[in-house]
Amino acid sequence: MAVLLGIDPGSRFTGYGVIQHQGAKFQYLGSGCIKLADHDFPMRLKMIYQGVSQLIEQFSPDSFAIEQVFMAHNPDSALKLGQARGAAIVAATMQEVPVHEYSARQIKQAVVGTGGANKSQVQEMVKRILKLPGTPQADAADALAIAICHAHSEQNLIRLAGNAKKTVRGRLR
Repeated sequence: MAVLLGIDPGSRFTGYGVIQHQGAKFQYLGSGCIKLADHDFPMRLKMIYQGVSQLIEQFSPDSFAIEQVFMAHNPDSALKLGQARGAAIVAATMQEVPVHEYSARQIKQAVVGTGGANKSQVQEMVKRILKLPGTPQADAADALAIAICHAHSEQNLIRLAGNAKKTVRGRLR
């Protein structure tokens, strides 16, 4: 079974979600938020780096998945989001954990079935997929959705590789 760490980066709250998966079976391992709101921005980046590093030490994930930067209406917000992502990605790469990036549309498509899903739809599907007793907090649900998206992506690659082998074998006969 593979352990996946999903990160929903933010400059005030960085959500995290950890799942274990094998095939279509998912197991919830943990989720929450790294709360950063009361500190200056450089300290927040340090806290993201340290928080993600601690999560990696705690859960020993096989893969790290994070949401790509989307173009925000406010350029300053987009830059801060990019820096928050960078702090999280550096934490993963420093511990040799492979990093995978997904767009918000890809994540929503993988979890809800439509790239235009809203936050409450994502939360509800995460709850159902992971068989959680309650609805996770929004940032944590987004991070869990990112991990689920990566699990689906890995499964598709395995399936494609298997189909390619069958095709090659069929042509060799």
